[in-house]
Amino acid sequence: MTTKQRAYLKSLAMKLEPLFQIGKSSMSPNLTKAIAEALDARELIKIRVLQNCGDDPKELATIIAERTQAQVVQVIGKKIVLYKEGKDEKKVIQLPKAKSS
Repeated sequence: MTTKQRAYLKSLAMKLEPLFQIGKSSMSPNLTKAIAEALDARELIKIRVLQNCGDDPKELATIIAERTQAQVVQVIGKKIVLYKEGKDEKKVIQLPKAKSS
């Protein structure tokens, strides 16, 4: 993902409300499955890490991204933004083209 594409996704994410909250129970298989389904449907989602969660938001973002084959767009404070490109027929977000050298 290029810097321009990441910046575009960040601008889209500013308008989003968090779909999921991660609390003291941290990550569960059910939460991972729900996040994966939301990414398939929406492509770009925001997750809030609650104060009572003992895990580092950056580590959580990496773990979730690996489990869902998504990309971490950004982690600001206790908010995580993830992106997963949709299949061709379900693609919602058109990323700016990457420059070819």
